Amino acid sequence: MQRAAKPILGPAVGGNFLSFCPTCQPRPPQAEGQFAGAVAWRERASPMAAALLRHVRWLLVEHPAVASFHWRPGTTLAASPSFPAAVICAYLATVLLLHRRILPLPPLPPRALRAVSALHNCVLLALSAAMAAGCVLSAAATAPSPRWAFCFPPGGATEPSGPVFFWAHVFYLSKMYELGDTLLILLARRPLTLLHVYHHALVIAMCYLWLATRQSLMPVALVTNAAVHVVMYAYYLCCTLGLRWPPRWKRAVTELQILQFLFSFAASVVMLWFHFAGGGCEGMAGWAFNAVFNASLLALFLDFHGAAYAAKANKTNINNGNGGKSE
Repeated sequence: MQRAAKPILGPAVGGNFLSFCPTCQPRPPQAEGQFAGAVAWRERASPMAAALLRHVRWLLVEHPAVASFHWRPGTTLAASPSFPAAVICAYLATVLLLHRRILPLPPLPPRALRAVSALHNCVLLALSAAMAAGCVLSAAATAPSPRWAFCFPPGGATEPSGPVFFWAHVFYLSKMYELGDTLLILLARRPLTLLHVYHHALVIAMCYLWLATRQSLMPVALVTNAAVHVVMYAYYLCCTLGLRWPPRWKRAVTELQILQFLFSFAASVVMLWFHFAGGGCEGMAGWAFNAVFNASLLALFLDFHGAAYAAKANKTNINNGNGGKSE
C-alpha cells in the first residue's frame, strides 16, 4: 500500500504556504510596506554610518595636525616645566586674592552668569567627548598590541608623538581651561572647597608629566577621566539650564568619580605586572606622582561624599523618627 504523498509547500502549490498553515495570518499590506521601508532604511543607514565613521576617524586620528603631532620640550605649546609651574602658582595666588576679597569680583547678573556657565559647560562637555573618542580611536589605530595601552615600551622606544599623544596634549591644555570652573564658583558667590582647588591645581602637573615622562597607562587614564567628565559636565549643563534632576544624580556623579580612582588603581595593577614581569614600562616616575595624586584625591572625595551625603541621610532619618540610625 502506497503512502499518501505529502503536499508540496511553497511555489509548487500556487506559491501559497499559508494554505497549509491554518494558524498563520498573512501580513497586511500596510505592514509589508513598513517592513520593506525598515529594511531599505537599514540598507541605506549602514553605508551612511560607515561613511560617518570614516569622517570621524579622519578628523580625530588621521588629520595631519593629529597624526604628525610630536611633543618637543621648549617648542610645543606649554611643553616646558616652567609653564605648568607658572600656571599653578598664578591660579593659587588668584584664588587666594579673590577668596579673601583682596581683588574685587565684578557683579554679574544672574542671567548672564547662567549663560556663561552654560557655554563653559557645553564646551567642556563637547571637548571631553572628543578627547575620549579621539584617544580610543587613536589607540585602536596605532597601538601595536593591547598591552601598549597599559605599558609603553621602555628605554626610549616610545616617542611622544602621534594621535594618542596629540590627545594627551589637548587633555593637558583643557585642564587650564577648566580653571574657569573656579572663577564661575566665585562669581556665583559659592564657597570653594579644598578638594576643588587642590584638584584643579595639581591635575595640570599630572598631565604635564604624562607627556614629559611618556607615562605608561596614560591612554587608559585619559579615556576614563574624559568619559567621566562627559557625564559630569552634562549634569552641570542641565542644572545650569534649569533642568533639575533628582538629588540622587548629584550623588551618582560623585560616586562615578570615586569609581574612576578605584578603576585607576586596578589598571595600575595590570601595568605593574607588565612592568615587573614583562621587561619594564616607560614613565614610571610620572606614574608614581599620578598614583599618589589619585590616592589623595580618593581620600578627599570619600571625605566629601561622607560629609555631603551621610550627613543628609542622618538628618533625614532623624526627621523620620529613626534617631539618626539607618535601618
